[in-house]
Amino acid sequence: MAVPLRPISDVEFIVGGVPGDLDHPEGVTWGPDGYAYAGGEAGQIYRIDVEARTYEQIASLEGFVAGLCCDRDANIYACDIGAHKVMRIEAGGGDVSVLSTGTAEVPMVVPNYPCFHPSGDLYVSDSQTAGEFTGRIFRITPSGETVMFNAASRYFTNGMCVDRSGEWLYVVETWLPGVSRIRILDDGSAGERQVVTVLPDHMPDGVQFDEDDVLHITMYTPDRIYRMLPDGHLQLLVDDPTHETISSPTNIVFGGADRRLLLMACLGRWQINGLRVETPGIPLVYPAPIGG
Repeated sequence: MAVPLRPISDVEFIVGGVPGDLDHPEGVTWGPDGYAYAGGEAGQIYRIDVEARTYEQIASLEGFVAGLCCDRDANIYACDIGAHKVMRIEAGGGDVSVLSTGTAEVPMVVPNYPCFHPSGDLYVSDSQTAGEFTGRIFRITPSGETVMFNAASRYFTNGMCVDRSGEWLYVVETWLPGVSRIRILDDGSAGERQVVTVLPDHMPDGVQFDEDDVLHITMYTPDRIYRMLPDGHLQLLVDDPTHETISSPTNIVFGGADRRLLLMACLGRWQINGLRVETPGIPLVYPAPIGG
């Protein structure tokens, strides 16, 4: 096995770490207000101060909270797996409302991860039921209409991110296992699909780009994070064979004022971890509120 670029001792506990802390967080994002946000398996929405290393629960949803993201006003858009819905939580934990349940023809089954495009479109992965290769991606327009985007990246459609150009949507397909990308056409619809990397004997989960166009990819198992260089070469960034620090890492985000704190949600335990990195992440997209 390749030697990791960073030792596991470089990974810090930001919040949580013992039973009773964060409730098995799967999603983590960074808000325009300088806070990180995460979800819990019983519907919790957490707001995290990474400097003070404190957190508070600001809202509660019906079911398991998977991925989440924010708009420019720090409203939160969260995938509620248990309710089969994308929910909108008003900034600071105010009103909670249903944003989408899918289309009239195709309801959401396992809404997993949302990410914004510079156009203001919100792309949402819908994984599938166990044993079926029926994953798909919805697109929610700035006006709030939900349309089908693509069903080609179907092998448990998971974490996603838009590249710096806005031309490609990168999609984790956990049961591929690997990462594909789908061209985003000018009207927001889907173009061609390309497989960009395959990771045998791994279960990839989350993805984010840094400013060097290096794609960071988390592995739900084994407990690792890889870097995929622009030429496609893979580097092992960090590895945790003990399953204690980065325990089943799922979603990641570059946070902090300098976007150099790589935050990772650890579904297998009770914490959000952080790793200081040299290259900042690309800025997240914070559009106007959907329907606003």
